[in-house]
Order: sequence, then structure tokens, then C-alpha cells
Amino acid sequence: MQSSNEPSFRESVDIMFNRAVALMDLPPGLEEKIRVCNATYTVRFGVRLRGKIQTFTGYRSVHSEHMEPVKGGIRYSLGVNQNEVEALAALMTYKCSLVEAPFGGSKGGLCIDPREYDDHELELITRRFAYELIKRDMINPAQNVPAPDMGTGEREMAWIADQYKRMNTTDINGVACVTGKPTNAGGIQGRTEATGRGVQYALHAFFRDPQGLEKAGLSGKLKDKRVVVQGLGNVGYHAAKFLSEEDGCKITAIIERDGALHDEGGLDVQAVYDWIGKHGTITGYPNSKLEKDGAKLLELDCDILIPAALEGVINLSNADRIKAALIIEAANGPVTAGADEILRDKGCVIVPDMYANAGGVTVSYFEWVKNLSHIRFGRMQRRQEESRHQLVVDELERLSADSGIGWQLSPDFKEKYLRGAGELELVRSGLDDTMSTAYQSMADVWHGRDDVKDLRTAAYLVSITKVAASYRAKGL
Repeated sequence: MQSSNEPSFRESVDIMFNRAVALMDLPPGLEEKIRVCNATYTVRFGVRLRGKIQTFTGYRSVHSEHMEPVKGGIRYSLGVNQNEVEALAALMTYKCSLVEAPFGGSKGGLCIDPREYDDHELELITRRFAYELIKRDMINPAQNVPAPDMGTGEREMAWIADQYKRMNTTDINGVACVTGKPTNAGGIQGRTEATGRGVQYALHAFFRDPQGLEKAGLSGKLKDKRVVVQGLGNVGYHAAKFLSEEDGCKITAIIERDGALHDEGGLDVQAVYDWIGKHGTITGYPNSKLEKDGAKLLELDCDILIPAALEGVINLSNADRIKAALIIEAANGPVTAGADEILRDKGCVIVPDMYANAGGVTVSYFEWVKNLSHIRFGRMQRRQEESRHQLVVDELERLSADSGIGWQLSPDFKEKYLRGAGELELVRSGLDDTMSTAYQSMADVWHGRDDVKDLRTAAYLVSITKVAASYRAKGL
């Protein structure tokens, strides 16, 4: 439970921004221009449901147009309000800047509990919300490109894209008005897993940094590291699955809203996810003990803590009891500004949200580019790549036969080498490169400046510097 003297999410973002700009030499006018939100639109619209008109309130906030289009998800939640949407839009600006996605920051939200409506009702509500935003140019492939967020997914994006096409029948790039669409409706392979995959690649980058590991008191590789995951939604599930199956991490606890599972030997992420999908609850899962007060397991002794659900779960009330050596923020704002200070003083290293969960916007960028180019990645070069590789293999085998050496290439090598990169491999490669490059830019500041004590400040410094350069280039 957050304490009453805790800064709000919006205030936390401002505090962290101010901490970074205090270490920069920005003109006061430019600093203010970067900090404030450019515009927030509030729309209230009615939809006839169940025999009467219901009125809904939605928001779309544009934080910075130093680059266009602006980019940011749309969330469906009863907790949506103007302050939260503006804070998330600001984070999007810094996130896009950090990973060099050529977008400004935006965010949207609809104050609704999607579980209270059936599919048809949700479609009516989503299309009407989209209509209100589209007619104000708040959804447009050249100006403002939403994506899924909490409470929304591929289905909602497909409805929004279709609504845009209905209202802009001659826009040849209309399908690029949103990202996170199903692959059969202009989406891209690897988008659903992108944020969780990005968390994995962020950890890979961190574990390649000996100075960072030393500061966190960690050593070695990811294998057998004890990991606690809070929230087994899309992001938490993919991050936990990839870390356990591909990197050999032990997922010792999974925390959900109705309790938590704990097993020091490591939980089977897929089995837990399937159980929740089938029963709608973590309760009753047979192969582990249930802790009713799930939040207590945030305080478990572990190597890596991955908060992947809501903002503010690590706050003044529990920060001093957190034992993780490394926290990687898969959610937006899971550590409050007050908790951030306590954890830094304890020597805990935090990989900040604006970097850690940037996998989603990075792959959204790839999807947007794919939609504008009207061709899937890999289509032109894949077979040519494979035939060139086949030439090399054939020549090696001919040389072996002609010289009588008698060696053979292993089947596993041949299969991997001969397979050209398709869309999914190219997306993962691009994401890995993006996360690696962005980490290096933060680490250079973190390790290279005595006045920068943590990765979050380093991330803000890198991104704000780039935003400032964009504004200066525009003549501001």
C-alpha cells in the first residue's frame, strides 16, 4: 500500500526529470519546453448499450512533437486519468529518444473495465472512441500512432485500424495508423512477445557489463539466477518464459493480484500461465504453495526482481525490505521516486522502465515501417541468402570429397546456416541490436560521470540530450 506522502506517478516522472536536468546545461526555456505536455484531449462520448446510452471518458495526450508521428499505447482501465496519461506520454518521449525510435511521445486511455463488457459491446465502444480521436487527427499514420497497452491488445488495434480505413478510404498508408495489430491485419511477427523479449535482451546487455554487475553485487551469467516476477500478463509471461527456457534462470516466485506462488527450485512458467488462462486465478495451482498476500513475495531474497504489472508497487512502505540485487522495471513506473532513493542508498541497481520495457515501441516502429513500405521483412532477400549459403556448403563438401579428407558438416550446423532470416528472426535481431546499443549509451554515462550514480539518471540524460538536439535543429 502506497503511503499518503508518496509522490504520484506524474510527480515521480517530474522528480526524475528534474534530477537529470540539474546535471545538464540546458537553457531554462528549453528545459520547460521538454518537460511539459503539449496537449491533452479529453473526449466524452455516448454509446447505446443494453437499451440505454452510456457515456465514456477517454484521453489522448501528446507530450512532445520534436519528432512526428507521436507514439504511445491506449489503455483500458478504471484507473485511467489525465495525470497518469500525461506522465506515461512523457515517459514515451524519453523512451523513444533513448532507443532511437523516430517518434515523439503520446499516450491514450479509456476509463472503463473491459471485463464488464462482451466482445460486441467492446467493439462498439472502441470504434466510437477511435472515431472521436480520428476526426481530431489524434490517430493518423503521419501524426499519432497508438498501440496496445494495459487492457487492450491485437483485437482492439484491428478495430481501430478498420475504423480509420472507413473514415480515410483513400489513405494508402492507413494500416500504419496503429501498431500491435494481428499479423493477418498488417501486424508484424514478434510484436506480441516484444516487450518481454526486450526485458530479456536488456538483461543480456546488463550481464555483458562487468562494472554494472559489480555495482549490483552480481557475477557470472544469467543461468541459475533466482528471479521473482510480479504480474504474469503479456510482458511478465514472455520475460519469465524466455529467461527460464532460454537462459536457465530459476523463476522462484510469480506474484498475481490474487496471491503468489513460491518455489525455490523454480516454477514452470508455461504451466502457471496455462492454469491462470483456464481458471482465471492463480489459486489452486497444484505444484506449488500459495501465498495469499502476494505483495510480501516482492521482499523475497532473489537476484533479479521483475515488476511487470502496475505502477507504484515498490514504494515507501516496502522499499527498505526489498532484497533483490537487481530490479528491472518491465512495467511503467513500478518503483516510486521515494522508493527509488531508498533502494539506491541500499546499493540495489535498477534498470529503468524507459529502457527495460522499450521492446514494445521498438517493434512497433518496425511494424510501422513495414506498413509504410508495404512489404514484409525478409521477402526480398531470404531465398537469395539461402542460395548463397548453399553455395558455400556445396563447395566445402566438394573440397572434402575431392581431397579425400572425408569430413562432413554436422546436420545441426547445416540446418541453421542454410536457413535465411525471416521476419521473426529479423525483428528479434533488430530488437537485440536496439537494446544493446541503448544500454551502452546509458552505461557510458553511468560509469563515465562521477555525478551520475544510477542507470535511471543516465537514461534521462541520454534521452533528454537527444530531444534537446532535435528541438535545436528545428530552430527552437
